[in-house]
Amino acid sequence: MAPPVRPRVLVTRQLPGEALGRLSRHVELRVWEDELPPPREALLELVHGVDGMITLLTDRVDGPLLAASPSLRAVSNVAVGYDNIDVLACTARRIPVGNTPGVLTETTADFAFAMLMGLSRRVAEADAYVRAGRWRTWSPTLLLGSDIHGATLGLVGLGQIGAAVARRARGFGMRVLYLNRHARPELEAELGVQRVDKATLLAESDFVSLHVPLNPETRHWLGRAELAAMKPGAMLINTARGSVVDQAALAEALAQGKLGGAALDVTDPEPLPMDSPLLKLPNVLIAPHIASASHATRGRMASMAVDNLLAALDGRRPPHCVNPELFP
Repeated sequence: MAPPVRPRVLVTRQLPGEALGRLSRHVELRVWEDELPPPREALLELVHGVDGMITLLTDRVDGPLLAASPSLRAVSNVAVGYDNIDVLACTARRIPVGNTPGVLTETTADFAFAMLMGLSRRVAEADAYVRAGRWRTWSPTLLLGSDIHGATLGLVGLGQIGAAVARRARGFGMRVLYLNRHARPELEAELGVQRVDKATLLAESDFVSLHVPLNPETRHWLGRAELAAMKPGAMLINTARGSVVDQAALAEALAQGKLGGAALDVTDPEPLPMDSPLLKLPNVLIAPHIASASHATRGRMASMAVDNLLAALDGRRPPHCVNPELFP
């Protein structure tokens, strides 16, 4: 008797940990080995004939891709967000879509607070100052930064990551305001956070930290009007998605001295072009989208993505399913 035909799976990049080894025991595996994501033309060729995909936020899963792979029956994204996937198109094809929520909450909150601290105390500037041989003596006016303790932090979005950042802020004695579609009375009681409207949050926050998904409502949520409404000298931290901010307007506000600085783990586009005006500003701290990049967290994300994919290929609801209506 011939052995059963194993599902064919495309993974669009190498993943950390043991997840791919585990996956390879169940499927016929095809992995894109390059450090850079597959170009669009290559991706459309690679998906031909596959049953499942493990994707990253750099991979666009849309109508043309689905048309190129009529056998596709499962998509698993190694990310919490899934704005790279046309979920409606997948649902219409009865293709389950998985994501990896929860696992990166604490690691991302750690990094958001690290960016806040690094920006406010000018850590990257200080390091560059020393490496350039400019450190000649101690000075009472050298690289003065902004205090974090006692400052006001405005959180745009109080989901799991926003709440984790609020817990860290509490340890620094910060006043925490939040803007959220729904009130979070349990977190207000636990953490002493205060729900306010948009105008109040922007006007009173020394630091504004973004923790919302990217969707039509949040695209360019922080634009020229909002930047102008921010407290003079306030600092922006973005570990959400680059397009939540109007980046051209942000560069203008920073160059004109309206804001104290910005710490960005995400940009629009990614990677940021080397001629971006943001790279010419000393009060901007930029990281290459690494908020969840710890060994443990990225390994768990890969493992969750494999769990989602194997369940969907087996006809079961993925443990973390973006379109659960496929499984009534």
